[in-house]
Amino acid sequence: MDSFEPDGTGARDGNGAPDSLPPPPPVIPPDFVPTRVEEQEPAKKKVVRVPISRRGLGSRGQRISLLTNHFKVNVTNVEGHFYHYSVSVSYEDGRPVDGKGAGRKVIDRVQETYNAELDGKDFAYDGEKSLFTVGPLPRNKLEFTVVLEDISSNRNNGNASPDAHGSPNGNDRKRLRRPYRSKTFKVEISFAAKIPIQAIANALRGQESENSQEAFRVLDIILRQHAAKQGCLLVRQSFFHNDPKNFADVGGGVLGCRGFHSSFRTTQGGLSLNIDVSTTMIIQPGPVVDFLIANQNVRDPFSIDWAKAKRTLKNLRIKTITSNQEYKITGLSEKLCKEQMFSLKQKNVKDDDGEVQELEITVYDYFVNNRNIDLRYSGDLPCINVGKPKRPTYIPLELCELVSLQRYTKALTNLQRASLVEKSRQKPQERMSVLSNALKLSKYDNEPMLRSCGISISTNFAQVEGRVLPAPRKLVQPTKIERWAVVNFSARCDIRSLVRDLIKCGEMKGILIDQPFDVFEESPQFRRSSPVVRVEKMFDEIQSKLPGAPQFLLCLLPERKNSDLYGPWKRKNLADFGIVTQCMAPMRVNDQYLTNVLLKINAKLGGLNSLLAVEHSPSIPIVSKVPTIILGMDVSHGSPGHSDIPSIAAVVSSRHWPLISRYRAAVRTQSPKVEMIDSLFKKVSDTEDEGIISHISFINFRELLLDFYTSSGKRKPEQIIIFRDGVSESQFNQVLNVELNQIIEACKFLDEKWSPKFAVIVAQKNHHTKFFQSGSPDNVPPGTVVDNKVCHPRNYDFYLCAHAGMIGTSRPTHYHVLFDEIGFSSDELQELVHSLSYVYQRSTTAISVVAPICYAHLAASQVGSFMKFEDLSETSSSQGGMTSAGPVPVPQLPRLQEKVCNSMFFC
Repeated sequence: MDSFEPDGTGARDGNGAPDSLPPPPPVIPPDFVPTRVEEQEPAKKKVVRVPISRRGLGSRGQRISLLTNHFKVNVTNVEGHFYHYSVSVSYEDGRPVDGKGAGRKVIDRVQETYNAELDGKDFAYDGEKSLFTVGPLPRNKLEFTVVLEDISSNRNNGNASPDAHGSPNGNDRKRLRRPYRSKTFKVEISFAAKIPIQAIANALRGQESENSQEAFRVLDIILRQHAAKQGCLLVRQSFFHNDPKNFADVGGGVLGCRGFHSSFRTTQGGLSLNIDVSTTMIIQPGPVVDFLIANQNVRDPFSIDWAKAKRTLKNLRIKTITSNQEYKITGLSEKLCKEQMFSLKQKNVKDDDGEVQELEITVYDYFVNNRNIDLRYSGDLPCINVGKPKRPTYIPLELCELVSLQRYTKALTNLQRASLVEKSRQKPQERMSVLSNALKLSKYDNEPMLRSCGISISTNFAQVEGRVLPAPRKLVQPTKIERWAVVNFSARCDIRSLVRDLIKCGEMKGILIDQPFDVFEESPQFRRSSPVVRVEKMFDEIQSKLPGAPQFLLCLLPERKNSDLYGPWKRKNLADFGIVTQCMAPMRVNDQYLTNVLLKINAKLGGLNSLLAVEHSPSIPIVSKVPTIILGMDVSHGSPGHSDIPSIAAVVSSRHWPLISRYRAAVRTQSPKVEMIDSLFKKVSDTEDEGIISHISFINFRELLLDFYTSSGKRKPEQIIIFRDGVSESQFNQVLNVELNQIIEACKFLDEKWSPKFAVIVAQKNHHTKFFQSGSPDNVPPGTVVDNKVCHPRNYDFYLCAHAGMIGTSRPTHYHVLFDEIGFSSDELQELVHSLSYVYQRSTTAISVVAPICYAHLAASQVGSFMKFEDLSETSSSQGGMTSAGPVPVPQLPRLQEKVCNSMFFC
């Protein structure tokens, strides 16, 4: 609508006419000369790419019969419709009801109370604003009023606090005697859309649509609702029962909680239910004091750091042992329980004006004397506050217990992670047994909504056919380690023996190692200095004694993991001096440990631990015939709890074609938590570009390609194969239409006539499909590939378990071929992916995902350690995010020295 006012309000009088005339048109100046408008070329129609369809099944390899954790689903009511309704739940005064648990309770009560008015329909409710039925409700808009017990302080929505003013007083006693108070809720249910159940059948034929996506969303909501009614904690499509048998203590007051993932999948074999074991982290339930002692690793309550405890406890839910009432923690009292005063209303004592008198009393005296509750140790500790800022409500610590199934979302320590892995391992046969029991216990056959859809679920693991690809033959190209030295940051070890064993181990592997030039010991006076100062002082010492730049420095660190020295040391070597370095923490050194260290050193110095015979010959189909560059791309995000830390995007590129074993890396920062690489190419002038493939670690795409050109016999790549990690199926179109477009644009920018062919493959590890050998306790053999029965009905995907699963149950990598104009056959592509799982220079055997992706992850992690982003997170809440002025620039990473930027420094 046109507006006459500058602010666009379009003011009008009561009759709807303008209340003022529009301003006059601008006057054309007398010296105005009209200019001809250039005819613009018609805009080119933008090509929108979609994932390509399957080109057939592979046939190479030894066939093997397998079982998978997919269970066949039959749908008989395909002629029906899901009806989608919008839901609004509010209090009597119109305030919306927050909290999924509260909404579920209210909707359940609506269904119970108004069953006849709803034609006895069953609901699938998502806990928020959407509700689904099979077939329509009687009317398009329905309004209901229901009465429910007070739900404001249950475990799902503990926002409200007791009515006590200051602390539990007379009102609170009344509340505790009568814990449930009635509340009235208003519910509006309005028709939103109709979804044909036939869309599920269409999707199984490869005809995906918005309707089919919505239909599958309904099915997954049914599973979530089914779990919610059983009292489960819901984490996306994973469900966790409150059963101590499923808990594993990993230390620090944190438990690993085992549950189950359950979701419907479209496959070549029809609709299936994918069930898998899932784990989430929860807070240790029980006495708050026990949790704090474990969390802070102290001996007793009197050693607790209460400032830290306040941050840890905020928003956790507790129940009191005296009443079983639940509350949400809002803080701690400022004073100890014996000193914290509050005003207690004396109901039976009134002043001359008839007002109820108030008595100042400590929380401790109130509970001990007025409530006759024995407090053994809480008197000398702060109280738990469950009230509001201006209306605190205090409860002694020993009366408070943390309720179960509260998620722990902070990053785990290395010890906690190791403990979790150790305690959650399951051999294949054990996992199959657990999953069979989970399906039986779920009782999906009794779920009314599934029955309404005519859905029945098989109890048998689906059978699939796999093929085992043969391991490629491998060669080794060892290097020689000459000008090198040892740097020791206070690590207690016999350095002479360590050097002797390293040289001896190298001889056995064909790696010739000279004696080190010197051993540089850190001066004791600097051991309490900051990590940056310690590294600076060490380099002063090295420079004063070495005759020239060393080829390599072996650095001994005092801690095995997460040493504060690691980042500053790597930055100093790689960015400031261009020196290759290897860090190690020599706590438990054995032959295997030294072998792993030597593999890394050999690769960093230009040797190859894994050179395939097919690349040496060269005889890799398609790749060996035409100059081909292979890219691995990944984005690493900050750990949980550090939402402002910049994400780090990395790209590695192959070099020395026709080899597929040598790579170099380029890394850059981008906005926090953004998975799409946000500037692969960004033109800033006719001669410069500035993007991630273009501007990683200040290395632009031109340099990546120039390196390939110079290292590959002065040939441009005619084929570019991109391996992408870390993206979900919902982001595939962005990979194809944003990231790939930027790479193509970067190529055109370098040479308008250059049109390489592309292939784009996404690798996913974060999925729930597993394979088992029927009747065997072993994992599937290394090299097992599956492209039938459980793969997508239309799209081009396959599962590959390249590695040998030694512990637990092997997790295959799910590869999605989104784009391929190079023209690989299914066998050729699967064998290339298999080969790329064998060229990882840190290992002499296959790894679970292609090496370029692992290298991208390693490069992002190592270069990210150069900068201590945690400091940024603590000082700025919008670092790299958005402000009112627009996006905040993220800090750039330092540039690597020329001598190391082409090396595999990240190994």
